[in-house]
Amino acid sequence: MPTWHYSVRMRDETRIAKAVAREIRVSPKRVYIVTRALKGMNLKKAEELLERVIAKEEALPIYRYTGKQAHRRGLAAKWKVPAGKYPVKAARLVLELLKNVENNAEQKDLDVDRLKIIHIAVHQGPLLKRYMPRAFGRSSPKFKRLSTVEVIVAEE
Repeated sequence: MPTWHYSVRMRDETRIAKAVAREIRVSPKRVYIVTRALKGMNLKKAEELLERVIAKEEALPIYRYTGKQAHRRGLAAKWKVPAGKYPVKAARLVLELLKNVENNAEQKDLDVDRLKIIHIAVHQGPLLKRYMPRAFGRSSPKFKRLSTVEVIVAEE
């Protein structure tokens, strides 16, 4: 069995709350867009932002993998980047993770209104390999990428 660790180590574990979602069925490329926007945000504001993204009311900026991406109205004013997306599936899974870390913080008697995301990271999970049989004895790969997302919050 593998042993799992967070990618950062904290000195004082009593004033922070942690949560991790392992092997979620969404590409790290999509989750990266969400986590980059949330880094350093207040937890309640981050949850509100993700709810707006799920409702497709606000787009998230794209800093990486920007080739041939559509521009979204209002992104350049807020994020200084014109290209954006609505990663609904990734936002829904990260929102579940943020609610999980909020519950973990409540268990540690931390003030939920003052929580700030100090670390959020995406790691590539295992690759599910499948092959689609084609004509003349050939096959095409049909791979599923999995992600691991970890988040650490602390009181401001």
